[in-house]
Formats: sequence, structure tokens, C-alpha cells
Amino acid sequence: MLSITSDTLRVFLHVLAATVWVGGQITLAGLVPGLRELAADAPRAAARRFNRLAWPAYGVLVLTGIWNIVEVDVGDADTSYQVTLFVKLFVVAISGGAAFLHSTTKSRPMLAVMGALTGVAALGSLFLGVLLVRNGG
Repeated sequence: MLSITSDTLRVFLHVLAATVWVGGQITLAGLVPGLRELAADAPRAAARRFNRLAWPAYGVLVLTGIWNIVEVDVGDADTSYQVTLFVKLFVVAISGGAAFLHSTTKSRPMLAVMGALTGVAALGSLFLGVLLVRNGG
């Protein structure tokens, strides 16, 4: 059997948290139309329950992301890697900020815009993370 290392644990926790944050948003977005048919307040109730998992997952993503940066030693990486990393960090912040605004607003248009922005930014962050790993991270 292969050895389990701190790198294994770090990557596992990061991928697990990304699965909850990104995958959960995609799943919830798919469920919302059906939930609306059940009851007008069902999407809000489901979103509140999801937030109990999503926000801790986002916190784990941030912490393991910092751990990833420390382990990769970004100072030795080439400029394109560093630029991609900073774009990813910006997109992660957009995803979290938009999710926060989405969860605190009562405006239907703002719910739609912030929900979409959260999901698109989460997917973008996931893509950029894969790009970083494939290019030396």
C-alpha cells in the first residue's frame, strides 16, 4: 500500500471541501425548480441547510489553499503560474463574497445574480485549481 503523507491529507481535504462547495451549489441549483413546486419557501429552507455544510467547506478550502501555497513555494514558480494563482485567489474571493451576499439579500434579482456569480466563480476557481496542479502545483 502507498504511504499516506501530509501532502495526501492536504490535497484530500482540499478536494473534499471543493466537492461540497462547488458540487453542492450545482446540486442545489438543479433542485431549486422542483423545490419551488413543493412550497414557496422550500428553496430558502434547503439553502439554509446547505449553508451549514457549505460555509465550513469554504473555510477548509481557504485553509488548505493557504497550506497548498506554502507547500508549493510560489516564489520559485514562473510568472504565468503566479498570475494564474492570483487570479484563482481573486475568483475564490468573488465566489465567497457573492455567496455571502446571496445568503443575506431578500431581493429576488439580487438572489439570482449573486447565486449565478457564486456558481460561475466556484467553477472558475475549480478550473484554475486544476490548471495550477497540471502545471507544477
